[in-house]
Amino acid sequence: MDSYFLQAKTMCFIVSFKLANRSKLLLAMVVYKLEGFLEFLTCSCVFDLILLLNGGSGYSLMRDPRYNKGLAFTEKERDAHYLRGLLPPIVLSQELQEKKMMNLIRQYEVPLHRYMAMIGLQETNERLFYKLLIDNVEELLPVVYTPTVGEACQKYGSIFRHSQGLYISLKEKGKILETLKNWPERTVQVIVVTDGERILGLGDLGCQGMGIPVGKLALYTALGGVRPSLCLPITIDVGTNNEKLLNDEFYIGLRQKRATGEEYDELLQEFMYAVKQNYGEKVLIQFEDFANHNAFELLARYSSSHLVFNDDIQGTAAVVLAGLLSALRLLGGTLADHKFLFLGAGEAGTGIADLIALEISEQNGKPIEENRKNIWLVDSKGLIISSRKESLQDFKKPWAHEHEPITGLINAVKAIKPTILIGTSGVGKQFTKEVVEDMASFNKTPLIMALSNPTSQAECTAEEAYTWSEGRAIFASGSPFDPFEYEGKTFVPGQANNAYIFPGFGLGVIMAGSIRVHNGMLLAASKALASQVTEEHYEKGMIYPPLTNIRKISANIAAKVAAKAYELGLASHLPQPEDLVESAEKCMYSPVYRSYL
Repeated sequence: MDSYFLQAKTMCFIVSFKLANRSKLLLAMVVYKLEGFLEFLTCSCVFDLILLLNGGSGYSLMRDPRYNKGLAFTEKERDAHYLRGLLPPIVLSQELQEKKMMNLIRQYEVPLHRYMAMIGLQETNERLFYKLLIDNVEELLPVVYTPTVGEACQKYGSIFRHSQGLYISLKEKGKILETLKNWPERTVQVIVVTDGERILGLGDLGCQGMGIPVGKLALYTALGGVRPSLCLPITIDVGTNNEKLLNDEFYIGLRQKRATGEEYDELLQEFMYAVKQNYGEKVLIQFEDFANHNAFELLARYSSSHLVFNDDIQGTAAVVLAGLLSALRLLGGTLADHKFLFLGAGEAGTGIADLIALEISEQNGKPIEENRKNIWLVDSKGLIISSRKESLQDFKKPWAHEHEPITGLINAVKAIKPTILIGTSGVGKQFTKEVVEDMASFNKTPLIMALSNPTSQAECTAEEAYTWSEGRAIFASGSPFDPFEYEGKTFVPGQANNAYIFPGFGLGVIMAGSIRVHNGMLLAASKALASQVTEEHYEKGMIYPPLTNIRKISANIAAKVAAKAYELGLASHLPQPEDLVESAEKCMYSPVYRSYL
């Protein structure tokens, strides 16, 4: 009864004042203590409110992607909301609209054209976009994210049509809080932010890196069920060192070399504290595609004061660890029984190595320093060893073991004889025929993970891994590869895609109201993902479950992450729900059209 009274009171208040702009409406909400009052309104009331704010025009409603249903508005809705005559007479269901849109997208042969069609849909009909993505996730994930998003970022200036996030440049220094307030949503729970310096394996794309936060947050909603209105993509523009972009007439960012040092640090510090001041303690800030020298420093600096997560370091580590835990069913033994060799010692490589060592320590109770001894890393100068320690960056030093100098991956493979080979180099074709054949020569079942993105940068292809190992390798990659048949057996490559982890991880953090990210939560996410691989999957050589079940997977990951947050005393949403999986599924955003009557 109270909610109906509040609804009536609110609508009478709005109608009586005939508010004409958002600032007056927000002021009225404060005066009447109606924070979050839209939750109490029926869809019809919300619709009518939008009408009031747009001068009573149904035409404006069709231009709002949050509420637009295209030809799915019913006859009664068209009469009730001033839409009569503004649409063709036919009424199409959401299902038929979805079928039509998929037919259209499949007609495009160029991946970038498919990407642009999907982004265009997101900008005009939000619910249809997410319905399409959820129902066709395996087909459309490579379109809206890796690998196509890489090309989209490279050409972002040329294809830019509509701003989908916030751009905070050096011009906004000193007024970042004011800039954040320009974003129309007052409640934000997840921010994905990049400075564009290391976009996938493509390098410095500056301001055009915005495609990454936009894509990541689309997956937060589609795969993790986080409401799109609670997601905010941000690009920090401090310039670019990419000469091609600086000379490109269509480039959309600052035309200057990258700011570094104190100027860079001050801007990031202002940004971090403005976010906290504007959105509170529990907004999850996900760092994305920062260069190594900034990524580790930012995570270390703000992890004790903010709710921060670096997907390149922590998300990649969690999804790879899940694959390793799952692969043990095929390899045998425990993690401690295996020897790991990494090609690449940047954010991804060292992040994965750290989480592996941490999980081994959880299992055997030995110090993490001891469990690092079977984990070896190769960088551009060769095997990371003790004699190089003085010249190494800090994040590489824990992996400097005693050994004679070795240059070249093939020589490291011959000397270390790893059971598991992991590529995070960002350089394609590094797992040569000789490397794979050597791995197969001393391993009955070698595990080969070519994780660099996009596809062109993968260390080897699925076909190469299976052929050169005579069908004995277990293979996973960062970008998708098609199933491959070898001597009558079909192998389904695993995709160590961060999309398995970060949407469910973020949902779990939000559910629990966690105030910090803890390594225990990452381990919980990895184990939750690994537990969902079945015998049927193993028979096909898969070490990850199919993405078709991703929302169920995300709900289970969210439940385990939230449970760990409660266990660690980091949760603020009390009391803890009895069934966290059910709770996760219930709070997921649904893209199904609503009735506006």
